[in-house]
Formats: sequence, C-alpha cells, structure tokens
Amino acid sequence: MTDLPRLRRLLGGPETAWLLDRARDRMATGRPLDTPATLKAATPEQRRAIELLLGRRLRSGSSLTVPLADVDRVLRASQACPNGLAAAVVALTGPVTDRRAQDTALAAAWRQALAELDHPAIAARAELAPWRAKMEATGLLKRLSGGDPATARRLAVDVVRVLSALPADGLTLPVLAARTLGDAHALDDGRPLAALVLSAVRALAALPAETAAGAEGRRAAWAAVGVALDDLSSRVLVLGLPGSTGDTTGRILAAAREGGEPCVLTLRQIAAGPLELGLTDHTTVHACENPAVLAAAADELGPGCPPLVCVEGNPSAAARTLLSHIADQGYPIAYHGDFDWGGIRIATGILRLPTAAPWRYDAPSYLTAVDRGLGTPLTTGIPAPTPWDPGLALALTHHAVRVEEEQLLDQLLADLHSRCTRADGGARRRHRG
Repeated sequence: MTDLPRLRRLLGGPETAWLLDRARDRMATGRPLDTPATLKAATPEQRRAIELLLGRRLRSGSSLTVPLADVDRVLRASQACPNGLAAAVVALTGPVTDRRAQDTALAAAWRQALAELDHPAIAARAELAPWRAKMEATGLLKRLSGGDPATARRLAVDVVRVLSALPADGLTLPVLAARTLGDAHALDDGRPLAALVLSAVRALAALPAETAAGAEGRRAAWAAVGVALDDLSSRVLVLGLPGSTGDTTGRILAAAREGGEPCVLTLRQIAAGPLELGLTDHTTVHACENPAVLAAAADELGPGCPPLVCVEGNPSAAARTLLSHIADQGYPIAYHGDFDWGGIRIATGILRLPTAAPWRYDAPSYLTAVDRGLGTPLTTGIPAPTPWDPGLALALTHHAVRVEEEQLLDQLLADLHSRCTRADGGARRRHRG
C-alpha cells in the first residue's frame, strides 16, 4: 500500500516536479520508464532533492541525469510506493491518459465520419469524386464540425440525406430541408451543414469557378439540381404556350400567346396545382438555352410561334419543373443549346426527360456550323459525354470550336416557322436590328 505522506516527501515537492512531468509524459505516450531523464541547467535544490531520493551523491555538472529505473527501485524498496514509479506518478498527479491510444481512437472516429461520405448517393456519382477527395485532403469537414468527429459524422450523415434527394423536381430549399432533415431552416445560409452541402451541389452542377461564389452563384448551384431558394425568384421564360381559361396561370399564358409576347412563369405558378398549358396531342414543345432565341422568335413569329421554353443557361427550378410537367404529360420536347461543354451539361440534364430529343443538337449540326466558319475557339470547360450522340463530344473535342446558339438563329427560326400555328403563318411583327 502506498505511503502517501512519505511519497510526497520523496517525490512530491517542487524540486522533483520536472521528474514527475517527464515520467508522466512517457506513460502518456506508451514509452517505458527504464531510461534516464535529463534536466539541463538544474538548480542546486533540484540536484539535492534527487540525491535525497536516490540516497547517493550524483555526478557534478550543470545538467542532471536521473535513471528512472533507479527511482522505481527506491520507491519499491522503501515501501513509499510498493508498485513503483508508474503508480507513484498516478498517486501524485492523477490518472494518466494514454495519448497514443487516444490518438488512435480519434483517428478511427475521423475515418468513421469520412466513411459516411462513401454512401452510394455519393460514391455512385462520378462528378462527386473530386469533392469527396477534397473533403479528406482539405479538412473542410473537420473545420465545419469544429474539430469534433462526432459532429462531423452527424454532418456527413445529413449531407448524404440531402444528396440522396437530388436532383429535385422544383422544390424550394426550405421544403427540401424539411423533407430530408426535419428542419426547414437546416440549410439556411451561414450554417455549417449548408456550406458543406452547397460545396457538393456546386460539384454536381459543374459550375464554372467564376459563377460559384456569392448569392447568385448559390442560387445558380441550387437551381442546377432542381432546387429554388424560394418559389417567387425562380422563373422560366416561355412563348406560345396556349394556356387556358380554367385557372389564373392558364389565362396569363393565353393572353401572352394572343399578344405574341414572352411570358415569365414563377415556380409558385407552376407548382401551385394542376397546370393547364393548353397543349394538344402531338404538340412538340421546343426548348432553347438562350433568351435571344426566344426574343427573336417573338419578333419574327409573334402569336403564331409554336410553344417555346427558354431555360436561360443552367435551368432554374422553375424551368426544370415546367419541362418535367410537359414530359410527364407525354408531350415531345425538342431541345437546342450552345455547342460548348457548359451547353453539353445543360442539354444532358434536359435530354434525360423521357420525351426529350435533340433539336439540331448533334454531331452533323455542329460540323455543319463549323464548316460554315461559325464559332470561336473553345478554351474553357471540362469535356463531357453526349449519350444521345457520342459523335458530338468527339467532334467538339477535335475541333475545339464553340458555336453559340445565337449564331444559328436563322435555322432555328426556320424550324419554328414551319410549325407556326396561325393561319397567317406567324407574320413578322418586328425587324431585328
């Protein structure tokens, strides 16, 4: 049994505190107490305390070297601490945490947190592979969790829940948060989870770096996966949708078509209830990427323009919802966009719809434009496949020429003119400058 008063006299004073600290550090890191401990520039008092402890004079000099094995033997033989130096350290300074075991457990906890990001909702998406690697390489998950692996694991689980629900079909961000996380504000800007999810969403959206920052970048990233920050700011441009007299939105569409004017629909209008577009059997809805095409169609074809939807770059949640509604009703969608890698990614998302097909958006159309000398050098963007026509990606890679949709206006307008719905054939109303 430890004789605590005697042990304190031998080893518990301020002159031997350094020796206890060295022994404690070795115990905490799993090292044995069988090698000497050295103190440089020892004071006479520190030297005298060790001589009293060991019962012998030590070699003179400025430094002090103490064989810990000798200390252990003295403590055992004197019965001050029959269990030796390790037990004495605990008796005088308290329990010693095994830091090596602690570090091992901590590393295991971080591996478990990161392993949550290997869920199929992430692992099955090639576009998220760089993001997943970044989480480990940059320590973003660790920073956003405040360095707590338990918090990090909860964040990772919540990220998986959100990503499993993407792409969405015209949800607002609060609704997505409520459905996946049980808290409508869980993805509010400024929260660690929101920052983590948004970094993954930006990877999914493959947005150029210059559009990824700020409020507009946030809006564009969420829109690219079918989520709107709210149901009023998300919108889509349309022209020539017949509409109906059965509901407010239908009447707005009918009036815009009668006047041959473009119309803006919000996500609120599209998602509020049954949407009466007034389409008839076999009607093809054309879709384009750029507002200039829709504006030119309004100028040239007026009230006779066949139904045309403009997604305005990366489709908003409103655009995605409208096109999904059209496809769900079985109406064909013909899509055209810019011939560049950003345009390819936009088209890929739209052409996944069951009734969607390319509209002059294939390899022959691209090569014809290049042969005409149209386009500019393609120097940005990450190549992507074109599953509806694999030759298009090959041609775009080979020629490295970007052909914007506006450069093909005459062809696109001619196609729309051939489908004009009015007896006057969509008489030209305005002259474009």
